[in-house]
Amino acid sequence: MGEDTNDDVPTPPPHQHPHRGFLPDHNYVTEADIISTVEFNHTGELLATGDKGGRVVIFQREPEGKTEPFSQGEYNVYSTFQSHEPEFDYLKSLEIEEKINKIRWLPQQNAAHFLLSTNDKTIKLWKVSERDKRPEGYNLKDEEGRIKDISTVTSLQVPVLMPMDLMVEVSPRRVFANAHTYHVNSISVNSDCETYLSADDLRINLWHLGITDRSFNIVDIKPANMEDLTEVITAAEFHPFHCNLFVYSSSKGTLRLCDMREQALCDKHSKLFEEPEDPSARSFFSEIISSVSDVKFSHSGRYLLTRDYLTAKVWDLNMENKPLETYQVHDYLRSKLCSLYENDCIFDKFECAWNGSDSVIMTGAYNNFFRMFDRNTKRDVTLEASRESSKPRAVLKPRRVCAAGSKRRKDDISVDSLDFSKKILHTAWHPAENIIAIAATNNLYIFQDKLNSEMH
Repeated sequence: MGEDTNDDVPTPPPHQHPHRGFLPDHNYVTEADIISTVEFNHTGELLATGDKGGRVVIFQREPEGKTEPFSQGEYNVYSTFQSHEPEFDYLKSLEIEEKINKIRWLPQQNAAHFLLSTNDKTIKLWKVSERDKRPEGYNLKDEEGRIKDISTVTSLQVPVLMPMDLMVEVSPRRVFANAHTYHVNSISVNSDCETYLSADDLRINLWHLGITDRSFNIVDIKPANMEDLTEVITAAEFHPFHCNLFVYSSSKGTLRLCDMREQALCDKHSKLFEEPEDPSARSFFSEIISSVSDVKFSHSGRYLLTRDYLTAKVWDLNMENKPLETYQVHDYLRSKLCSLYENDCIFDKFECAWNGSDSVIMTGAYNNFFRMFDRNTKRDVTLEASRESSKPRAVLKPRRVCAAGSKRRKDDISVDSLDFSKKILHTAWHPAENIIAIAATNNLYIFQDKLNSEMH
């Protein structure tokens, strides 16, 4: 692998504190505190995280400081709520975890914000709204809210709205349940702002946001005999502006683009994106490492970004036979696949993200490293998200991993000393600016491009 460089690639300084203010600052991490999803809203002003304890924490970007005209607003906790609770399926004698698998924001239509959150089985629609006024001066109720004796009411008054401390209210508006036999791995809001899809291992369902008691099955790959099962659905997403198109990825490394105008059940895809396998490179692990863990449409709608175990790939919707670009995320692990298989790390599902202009892609790796690839200059950089290396306002230093047996330079990290328990699975990029959110176990890091902020 070539040397990691950081020219022209966003190398932002850390800009934020760890994930939760209510998390004790200790090395021991409870399972419930591990962040399981990160998502910016459509303006980038809000950032939501979900964790394995079923909680959702929303961060809000503060306005730019008046004393520092060039400083960007920081993200501070805006609201925290319990989205899902652990449940038990009595028919199948199975525990249903409260872990939040995915969060997706709806485009904002009014003063309130709406988001979808899902665990393995149940999707919920939440309304997030602000209240800074309260009604006072009721005729039939006193100030404590108790009903007055009507005989004591001698005059009528018009209730008035009085200012109060800002209160953020989060309320569940819809619960979409009982539609998935298998674990939900994806939700995606359609550009029509009325429907969304949810995908599990074998099926994809289409929902209307206002109807909770039925959904339409649009993809079903379950074979008549489960012994004939050869692949599962790993991720699915709607096109950013064509409401009839969606894509789903599989454990065999393929992508299928479907058009809902063609037929109600989209079992027959419109396009199949698949890279032919190199027979000389085939090994016991080939099928496992080719499984696609994430797929994302570019903002332009022209490209697809996918992540498998070792690589990130950019596909052109007009070219199905091979990816347009392939980026090696951590090729130095190729010699370690046997031990990664034994400790189950080979099944880790890394996500990927586009920047706002689709010119840079980002994805996570081990040892709390994350990678950025500039599509124009073909330069790449490895950065680290950790408390030790991330002091507020400090500039991140590029890191370099030295493959086994190769010559080591100063500050290089040996592949043998990587910590595989520290992994960056979940990342998000601000829709318009060079601000990124990185989930590292129970900590959330927000980094910002220094050059970009100085130009504001």
